[in-house]
Amino acid sequence: MLKDRFRKYLPVVVDLETGGFDPLKNAILEIAITLIEEEDKQLVVGETHRYHIQPYKGLIVEDESLEFTKIKLDHPLRNAVEEEVALKELFKIINQTKNKYECSRAILVGHNAHFDSSFLNAAIERNGIKRSPFHPFSVLDTVTLGALATNQTVLARICELLDIDYDSKEAHSAAYDSDVTAKVFCKIINKYS
Repeated sequence: MLKDRFRKYLPVVVDLETGGFDPLKNAILEIAITLIEEEDKQLVVGETHRYHIQPYKGLIVEDESLEFTKIKLDHPLRNAVEEEVALKELFKIINQTKNKYECSRAILVGHNAHFDSSFLNAAIERNGIKRSPFHPFSVLDTVTLGALATNQTVLARICELLDIDYDSKEAHSAAYDSDVTAKVFCKIINKYS
């Protein structure tokens, strides 16, 4: 059972697009989670849920970050929500999946997972959210898993060696990156466990 694979932790892939590199000063612009499910004792990629985020009041969005991510904050179809709304909705989804698999907590899976975890924890703190489903500091990182499985650490190169489609034009969208990271995670874990 999935609950027995990671000490009752439910792996949940998280990807954030941010307005810079400092979790205390720079805003979150997008957040996506991809659920990890189990079928026939194999991990499989579940649904991806994404929110565009209104930059939290007082936090900085660097021009360089917008150029890199191609996010247009004023795009009429962006439909951004407040950070707190997105987190609470995503946490409900995670908690439902956690209960389905009888897991006690979720564990963040990411490519450079400590980056995403630091921003997520800062957002939880500033929004006064009392109960996060995630372990507060443990993560599973596909950079490390990729180095083990392919001798590579760059997501595009890991995907190439694992025969996973990767579209560099879609990269740096939280939903796309979360889904691709979930594929990498499942493929490596299924191979080695």
